[in-house]
Amino acid sequence: MNVAVTMFSGGRGAAGIARGMLGTPGVGLSLVVNGYDNGLSTGALRRYLPGMLGPSDFRKNLLLHLDPADPAQAALTTVLEHRLPVGTTPAGLTAVIEAIAARRGPFAALPEAAREAVTADLRVFARRLAAYPHGLDLADCALGNLVFAGAYLRLGRDFNAAVDACARTFGSPVRLLNVTNGENAFLAALRRDGSLLADEADIVAPQGPGVITDLFLLREPLGARRRAELEALPPAWTREVLGRERAEVTPNPRALEAIRDADLVVYGPGTPHSSLLPSYLTPGVADAVARSRAAAKVFVVNTRSDHDIRELSAPDLVDRTLAYLGDPRNGRRLVTHVLSHRPAPDAPAVPQGVLDRGEWAGARWVTADLEHPTRPGLHDAERTAEALLAIRDEAALARAQ
Repeated sequence: MNVAVTMFSGGRGAAGIARGMLGTPGVGLSLVVNGYDNGLSTGALRRYLPGMLGPSDFRKNLLLHLDPADPAQAALTTVLEHRLPVGTTPAGLTAVIEAIAARRGPFAALPEAAREAVTADLRVFARRLAAYPHGLDLADCALGNLVFAGAYLRLGRDFNAAVDACARTFGSPVRLLNVTNGENAFLAALRRDGSLLADEADIVAPQGPGVITDLFLLREPLGARRRAELEALPPAWTREVLGRERAEVTPNPRALEAIRDADLVVYGPGTPHSSLLPSYLTPGVADAVARSRAAAKVFVVNTRSDHDIRELSAPDLVDRTLAYLGDPRNGRRLVTHVLSHRPAPDAPAVPQGVLDRGEWAGARWVTADLEHPTRPGLHDAERTAEALLAIRDEAALARAQ
């Protein structure tokens, strides 16, 4: 079996499914990800390097193939995930770089090619920090994000080239693709009550009552003064103003190619309003899905709710996806199937009528036992990958008849 799978993904929500696909012989996996994360240390890094997207979700997807039981792979994991402690100075970062270069401590088993690449990119970033020492607190920065930042600087501030370089450095078997050509953009949202969520960090934080109704990709981040100005306006005015400040982004041609050439397209689980829906706003994505040769285009329902979707049912989430793809009635068959776990208290609700009909918005609704047996809220890697590939095989067979 040789199956090309392309999945829209975030950082960790679809990690189990991705690992399940990687563990299936004959499956080639492409992940389409956006870079709008700006929380905490990632936001600080983006402010320090204006123009750079957030590397965090890309960094997390470089972990998918790494086995902590293997010393070399454990060392690669440490490079990606190590957090610099409070009080880390530029000199402290240099000491970490030298430990990597000398393969000391947790970096002892680091493969030679990775050691050279990681050291080179971290030194590029360290030189930038030495020249401009103010404006970045290194506390809690993920070392892997600084590797990305160094690659970004080394490659002429080309974010997508930095993604490719880091995928090579860490030996990723995944085709990891930014959904856009790398244009900088910032998320903001409005809730039904008119309250403003000024950035991605607000969107993923615990929410009060009231669903998110509008999502915006902005040219510039909303600072404290700008936020206060917008919050003083009536919601309809805020919506109009933010609509005029939308960023112009263009699609990554390789992401569109991966979608068009897929045998199976998966709308992965995750935090919808930060990790998934913004990707669907990218021009050309919906057309690529419509033109895809994929026999099945499957929406995977979360096994638990996130803060940004507390009042939304599973069918609501399907509807949101179709709306952001510009096909609210699913007339273009952008979603052919929906795959959900058995009804559970913490998961987005699935009305009994939908289960009885086995259909929503023209898409077939499939229910299976998908939750990890010992890690509630996470998809079981093997069972979910198996269910998705079975849907694809059945759809391909039906198309051939």
